[in-house]
Amino acid sequence: MLTSNALELEEYQRMTDTTAIYPEAGDGSAQALAYVTLGLTGEAGEVANKVKKILRDSSGVVSDAVREDLLKETGDILWYLARLATELGASLGQVGQDNLNKLLDRKERGVIGGSGDVR
Repeated sequence: MLTSNALELEEYQRMTDTTAIYPEAGDGSAQALAYVTLGLTGEAGEVANKVKKILRDSSGVVSDAVREDLLKETGDILWYLARLATELGASLGQVGQDNLNKLLDRKERGVIGGSGDVR
């Protein structure tokens, strides 16, 4: 069991190796990529459904219980994201840094809004 101290992204990613039990885990194969991608989208769908129910059933009020459920699902998303990065041979820290650099560059150029991958 882990302590309550926050984990560094790379440490978390390495630790997911111990619970990565799926076809061809760690091989970077199409089957491993498919498994973690489907898991990632499934978990994201669970979050979206819970948020939808906040709007429908709770007049937009996020209760402590729902917040806790959303955070648990967010943890599942993080696990699948870490595994996706692993399957692609990348670290979560580098993926995060690259994304932040891209967004900061877009902001500086005044193109953070809008659509399209290449802005």
